Amino acid sequence: MKREIIKIDREKCDGCGLCIPNCPEGALQIIDDKATLVSDLYCDGLGACIGECPKGAIEIEEREAKPYSEKLVMENIVKKGENVIKAHLKHLKEHGESELLAKAIDYLRKHNIDFPDEFKKKKGGNMNKGFTCPGTAAREINKENSQKENTKIKKNFSNLKQWPVQLHLINPEAPYLKNADLLISADCVPYAYGNFHNRFMKDKVVITLCPKLDKGIESYIEKLSHIFKVQDINSVTVLNMEVPCCSGTMRIVENALKDAKKFVIIKNYTVGINGKIK
Repeated sequence: MKREIIKIDREKCDGCGLCIPNCPEGALQIIDDKATLVSDLYCDGLGACIGECPKGAIEIEEREAKPYSEKLVMENIVKKGENVIKAHLKHLKEHGESELLAKAIDYLRKHNIDFPDEFKKKKGGNMNKGFTCPGTAAREINKENSQKENTKIKKNFSNLKQWPVQLHLINPEAPYLKNADLLISADCVPYAYGNFHNRFMKDKVVITLCPKLDKGIESYIEKLSHIFKVQDINSVTVLNMEVPCCSGTMRIVENALKDAKKFVIIKNYTVGINGKIK
């Protein structure tokens, strides 16, 4: 079957092992000093390991793979003890995988294996409450905290100087890229940061992407690398959200510069979910 599953670039991987604790399913192991996917059956394709790779060596691809098996994963996990069981259940809940979570808990109950109380459905309660992924958690924005920043926003005026803006659609040979100052932003930033146009967009060429959900991260690196090679870019400003998966934005840019063998100073800003720059 064709499904989403992780892919590891062994050339980039330095074997640091930071991804391993974030895969309680046991799909990853360090073999011959490299992170290795030991079985398609254990990889759920949710990508919890991606945000922990400092080299940007892990991405999600869609390919033919054996179906993920929650039963096999649970058989593997219960041998590792209570903390690993909790980490796996938390992982499923964070990513909204309620069906897989139900299967995991059903397995534990059938085998009389205890599990943390927060995953037990209480009378009048909801088992899906509790842990939530930092990247998907619903939060009410405290407007008072960002009021000072918002007062600086001028009347509706767009500073967008080119189209398109999505990296998949941009032509690396476009004339507007010559000697440009690039603003490379994760998709969610303009929604969180109210002064986006006035503070960051003026006189810049805007490129947007999502390091977690977009397909073809390698093609992003290749396209940016081509831009850096042929367009003599003046400067790069990178904007990403505070959530872990968004850190991949910076790694994409760094890898593209490395591949292009170019040196450009990067200004990197992290925007909080409350709309303030961290």
